[in-house]
Amino acid sequence: MGHYKANSINSHNFNLTSDDQQIGALVYSKWYSFNADILLADGSKYELKSKDLWDSKIELKDSNQNTLLEFKMGWKGILIKCFFDTKETTYLLKLKGLFSNKFTLIDTEKTELLVAETDFKWSKFSYDYHIETTPVFEQLGNSKLFLLTLLHCVNYYMNSIATGG
Repeated sequence: MGHYKANSINSHNFNLTSDDQQIGALVYSKWYSFNADILLADGSKYELKSKDLWDSKIELKDSNQNTLLEFKMGWKGILIKCFFDTKETTYLLKLKGLFSNKFTLIDTEKTELLVAETDFKWSKFSYDYHIETTPVFEQLGNSKLFLLTLLHCVNYYMNSIATGG
């Protein structure tokens, strides 16, 4: 199992760590924007960008503008399509319960791959996250990039619920 922490630096920057080692960062262009950059510890950079005018679909692109992942809000949660390793894989990110502060990622077999728990910090007026992954998740290609994208998905979900979108 993997244990990760995502700490909000300010209202639009998050650092992802594991055992006090920097994994990467999620950097929003501005507060409450759906566009963001993912910066991995190895120096690679990825872009999360809204695909349409209504921000209903977000894409993750590499430096060559190849789409690696896309997600959109659905009735049951956020539907995620990954195109890592030249194959398409589908996942669902959803709340664990109606009034829960925990999100879970499941695959098409309904296997739980991770749990992300939100922790609202009144002093910073932002969220921190505790994420636990399964060994199956850790074996996925691009798991660290996927984790930072999932952090963006959780922020997107909470923002959509808060604004009624």
